[in-house]
Amino acid sequence: MPHSQTSAPRGRVRLARGASPWLLPTVATAALSLARSRRSKRAAAIAVPTTALAAGMLWFFRDPEREIAQGRVISPADGVVQSIMPWKDGRTRVAIFMSPLNVHVNRAPLAGTVTSVEHVPGGFVPAFNKESENNERVVWHFDTELGDIEMIQIAGAVARRIVPYIPQGTKVEQGERIGLIRFGSRVDIYLPEGVEAGVEVGQVTTAGVTRIDRD
Repeated sequence: MPHSQTSAPRGRVRLARGASPWLLPTVATAALSLARSRRSKRAAAIAVPTTALAAGMLWFFRDPEREIAQGRVISPADGVVQSIMPWKDGRTRVAIFMSPLNVHVNRAPLAGTVTSVEHVPGGFVPAFNKESENNERVVWHFDTELGDIEMIQIAGAVARRIVPYIPQGTKVEQGERIGLIRFGSRVDIYLPEGVEAGVEVGQVTTAGVTRIDRD
């Protein structure tokens, strides 16, 4: 039975959990500048960029409700398929690049149990760079009907924080929200041996909606 968050009305948008450290100071500064703008030219000058920045932050940290699609493996991220690579152990890695314009809330690709959530320190090169594989990241493992599924949230050049929403041992439904990456970044998912990728490089994906595997 899907969690209530996956069956909420489509079109409804809320703010992502974990956004407040960035969002609240920006919105507060914009509100204060607007309030003082009538009495101060300096405040009026500050109000324009701070209001634009606050609006941008509100857009970036949006978290729309989704009607979760049917399929064995669905996309954990909004973005564009950057690469599809066979792995030495027989798995296939599908890398999804997330630009600052994408929703940055990630979702569980399958139903199952979170067997591990590991934070790995690293650098902050742009997420579209091959060297981003050595960036700060969070490695997830899910025990699913297809066996162990590995998913990696990778921080980008601007992103300095990945926010997991749930701990090890949690049972998740397919399409359930599991974490947030702040600003441009990447999500990799490893399809197990025998499961073929059903997407192509350059294809746009939507978290919880786009099917990743092929029948």
